Amino acid sequence: MTLTDLVAAGFLIAVVATAVVSGVFFAFSSFVMPALARQASRDGIAAMQSINITAVRPAFMSLLFGTAALTAAVGIAGFGDPRVVIGAALYLVGVIGVTIAAHVPRNNALAAIDRDAPQAESAWRRYLTGWRRWNHVRWIAAGASSAAFLTAVAG
Repeated sequence: MTLTDLVAAGFLIAVVATAVVSGVFFAFSSFVMPALARQASRDGIAAMQSINITAVRPAFMSLLFGTAALTAAVGIAGFGDPRVVIGAALYLVGVIGVTIAAHVPRNNALAAIDRDAPQAESAWRRYLTGWRRWNHVRWIAAGASSAAFLTAVAG
C-alpha cells in the first residue's frame, strides 16, 4: 500500500466516520432529548446522568476522538484542497470544540444535581435548552464535514 493509497483510504474513512458521528448526534437531537424532555425532571435527569456515564466508554470515545485525529490528519494531508480543510475544521471546531466548550461543562453540572432537590426542575429545563441547541450544531457540523470530505473524494 502506497502513501497515496493510505491517504485515499483516510479520506474515505473520514467520510464514513463523520457521517456516523453526525447520525449519533442527530438521533439525540431528533428523538432522544425530546423523549427525555417529556419525562418528569427527576426521571429525565436520572436518565441523562446515566447516558453521560455510559457515553464515556471506549467505543464512543474512540469514534468521537479517533475521528478528530483522522480529520486532523486528512486535513493536513489534503491541505491544498479547501474542501478538505473545511471538512476538518467543521469537525474539529463544530464537533470537538463544541463538545469540550458546551457539552462537557453542562454534563458535569448535571452530574452534580440532586434530582430530588427543589431547584432540579429549573436546572433540568436550562440543561435541556442549552444542550439541545449546541447538539444541533454538532450534528450539522459533523454532517457538513462528511459532505465536504465526500466532495473532495469525488473530485
